[in-house]
Amino acid sequence: MPIRKKESSEQHLVIKPHLQNPVNPVQKAPKTAQNGKGPPPQEPQNPKLHNQTSPPAKNRGRRRGRGGRKSDQGDVCMRPSSRHCAVAHLPASPSLGGAAPLATSPNGYVENGGNSVSMEMGFPTSSKSLSFAPRPGYGQVGIKCIVKANHFFAELPEKDLNHYDVSITPEVASRALNRAIMAELVRLYKESDLGMRLPAYDGRKSLYTAGELPFAWKEFNIKLVDEPDGISGRKREREYKVVIKFVARANMHHLGQFLAGKCADAPQEALQILDIVLRELSNKRYCPIGRSFFSPNIRTPQRLGEGLESWCGFYQSIRPTQMGLSLNIDMASAAFIEPLPVIEFVAQLLGKDVLSRTLSDADRVKIKKALRGVKVEVTHRGSVRRKYRVSGLTSQPTRELVFPVDENLTMKSVIEYFQEMYGFTIQHGHLPCLQACKIVEGQRYTKRLNEKQITALLKVTCQRPRDRENDILQTVQHNAYDQDPYAKEFGIKISEKLASVEARILPAPWLKYHETGKEKNCLPQVGVARFLSVIMSPFYGSTTNTLAACLLVMQKMINGMTVSRWACINFSRGVQESVARGFCSELAQMCQVSGMEFNSEPVIPIYNARPEQVEKALKHVYHASMNKTKGKDLELLLAILPDNNGSLYGDIKRICETDLGLISQCCLTKYVFKISKQYLANVSLKINVKMGGRNTVLLDAISCRIPLVSDIPTIIFGADVTHPENGEDSSPSIAAVVASQDWPEVTKYAGLVCAQAHRQELIQDLYKTWQDPVRGTVSGGMIRDLLVSFRKATGQKPLRIIFYRDGVSEGQFYQVLLYELDAIRKACASLEPNYQPPVTFIVVQKRHHTRLFANNHRDRSSIDKSGNILPGTVVDTKICHPTEHDFYLCSHAGIQGTSRPAHYHVIWDENNFTADGIQSLTNNLCYTYARCTRSVSVVPPAYYAHLAAFRARFYLEPDMQENGSTGHTAKGTRAAGESGVRPLPALKENKWKRVDGLVTETRLARKDAAITR
Repeated sequence: MPIRKKESSEQHLVIKPHLQNPVNPVQKAPKTAQNGKGPPPQEPQNPKLHNQTSPPAKNRGRRRGRGGRKSDQGDVCMRPSSRHCAVAHLPASPSLGGAAPLATSPNGYVENGGNSVSMEMGFPTSSKSLSFAPRPGYGQVGIKCIVKANHFFAELPEKDLNHYDVSITPEVASRALNRAIMAELVRLYKESDLGMRLPAYDGRKSLYTAGELPFAWKEFNIKLVDEPDGISGRKREREYKVVIKFVARANMHHLGQFLAGKCADAPQEALQILDIVLRELSNKRYCPIGRSFFSPNIRTPQRLGEGLESWCGFYQSIRPTQMGLSLNIDMASAAFIEPLPVIEFVAQLLGKDVLSRTLSDADRVKIKKALRGVKVEVTHRGSVRRKYRVSGLTSQPTRELVFPVDENLTMKSVIEYFQEMYGFTIQHGHLPCLQACKIVEGQRYTKRLNEKQITALLKVTCQRPRDRENDILQTVQHNAYDQDPYAKEFGIKISEKLASVEARILPAPWLKYHETGKEKNCLPQVGVARFLSVIMSPFYGSTTNTLAACLLVMQKMINGMTVSRWACINFSRGVQESVARGFCSELAQMCQVSGMEFNSEPVIPIYNARPEQVEKALKHVYHASMNKTKGKDLELLLAILPDNNGSLYGDIKRICETDLGLISQCCLTKYVFKISKQYLANVSLKINVKMGGRNTVLLDAISCRIPLVSDIPTIIFGADVTHPENGEDSSPSIAAVVASQDWPEVTKYAGLVCAQAHRQELIQDLYKTWQDPVRGTVSGGMIRDLLVSFRKATGQKPLRIIFYRDGVSEGQFYQVLLYELDAIRKACASLEPNYQPPVTFIVVQKRHHTRLFANNHRDRSSIDKSGNILPGTVVDTKICHPTEHDFYLCSHAGIQGTSRPAHYHVIWDENNFTADGIQSLTNNLCYTYARCTRSVSVVPPAYYAHLAAFRARFYLEPDMQENGSTGHTAKGTRAAGESGVRPLPALKENKWKRVDGLVTETRLARKDAAITR
């Protein structure tokens, strides 16, 4: 990350320890011209902004322990934090404000140059003393409109809801069997012992009724009868003892008070009961997976390849909203294993005829991995279909398998046994035992899909907004909640109309480009930086060419970088040298037109290599280039990849970034042949930010006109944790934290990535202390390191923190806030006594099922080209939380399918953002994403953190375990940390990245922190 030194002398900003709580004045943004005729007028910057001594903090009392009212410009430079992270360490204990380093003494005080200072950590230590930020009001900025949401109003039942505990002996692990037992109990005793009650059951330990049962405790004996075994004709009986015991009565009055906004804590038990009641009938009709239901009868399954098919279904969840209870219904699709005879499944899996060929060792490994854990049913016993789970695959063919049949160890072959016992002839003895079984229907495929399967599934799931809306309405009508016996029993009524919601379309921000471009300032239209389609250029061809290409005719990157030494390596056999040479020439020309200084010729001729020799080829190009340039480092490596390249992409990134210290840009073969100007323009944007440049900035940012950002030095964080795929039980989770490194522009970000315990959502390395034999207790961690980096990059100390946290579910809000905000506090206090800048903590959610539709799909002024709602559409009423500060923002223009708005939940706010303030800031930041000319769907800090964590997983080398499953281990030599998780390998330092003598902690081996294909 390039760092600009301040020409003026450094201002050391100090927060006084005993400030009164000044009221934060509402800052009105100056009126700006938003009619597209010109940018807002420039205003002189106020030099006093850089000399403020303390940020205003209206509600700092809540931070002190009151608990509140009870109720790539974004190219991320990934480097390590102080412990167990990738890359090298920061200088020992740097002080943010230039004071002496701080250390934590055993008695809990912070020592600063020998003076002990109490660390006043007023943040609550438990959820009981914690309440989330209340809604500060409703937004008013923007053009008002009406949208429809896939929420259906639910009337609150007036009946008492009772909770009973269920104990089944012997204990049963299967929910399906539990449900069968309870269904039999209800069938036998509903009209007698149950007092005509129709209970709802969660499949585990809880039973719910509308009204009390005639007893507080009762024991039942239930018998289940299996089908006859097909040999003796006997039916197998199983007997279970079921004990039902009263637990509690749900407080429906409390729920009503919460929905009315009169109390802040949600009665989770009442909501859970209603959710279970509305799911009870669907559990019987469909295949339940999580909160969704699937069936091959909803829509004809589509084959995905290799023995998989897609099933259509729907998601359903009851939610508390400002309009009361609502039922959220959305369409869903998932990959299921096709219910085929196992032999046919194997043939599809391998893509070849297996009946006449023997299986190779690689074939056996693939079959074993695909079938392990899959439920199959036998087909050789007539009507009896016993079910089993596959645990492995025999190494020998069936014709060689024998086993003892009596105590004398008389051996008999499997083929003979099946013929004599069942009259079943095994025809293909050269195969493993696969022939007498069929895959049971309704098994979701949980492993990773390949690219062809993903493409096929996306074709099924990608629906235009109008089609998706119609399918949702049809689903609600088909479910017929008004006829649902469980809904009737509990007095729940569901509307069949989509909720109509008031929304606003926020104005797009003005963007600043380079002064030498034809347009210095730009007002994006429909989520895309504005361009004139009538402007023609021989270089760009016809007017139908793409947005990015046309954009760059008129505008140039605000900070274009220089690439003097670059090389290209071609891993695609289908790309001839002349084609690769032409592509590189076009790309170089595009970079030049865009505002970069880019050498037209590579250092060495384009090098052709085979994918299986990736490491050898990369090192050859690296050393050949070094020899040609007499020891000067290569600045950029272009790599042409096959369209289906398996692990090649990840291997290139891992080797370049952890071994060679190279910046790489990968390009797929299909784009090399096509040579689309849009693609070249987007790649040039990526290359520029990888080299440390910036493509654009917000005009209001450089004019210091962003409320609660431009007034005092503000740092914006983004954080995310990515977890390994299902089935990878030993792989670590990867945490990433990024932070802005320029102010007031807020466009450059540096990042840290760190491995942590498997499936751990809390970011463990935000703040750390450890014992050093020389320095004693040393403080570090990701937050601390990034604060220091910001100070060095800007010459300013952050006086305000805005923290966007991605990937947190609602059930984890309290836990994440308690742990991570406390870590932020400690990181700040470790740098300077009483240094506690106010924090705003915002959770970003994309994995939700709320969709917004235009009120009138025929009104072209209210939709974009894809039929979706317009970018900038924000909703903070009706379908949002009754009391807390949240909103839905669709910041991007749809391309295909139905746009998913991002859900932002402000769970802690000491900066006292207004609704308009945080919504406008978030929307404006979405236009600063470095790698494209469009606004993006998620605020860039969170986006960069997600991409950084995703990239870091490439640094883990695959490790084939004994059972055949693939895990990952970190390539490194350092010992495991206290958590037992090996650290990520260090990123290779690029020595030429030292600029003006600055340390390279923010410029280590530039990372694009993205999937840059």
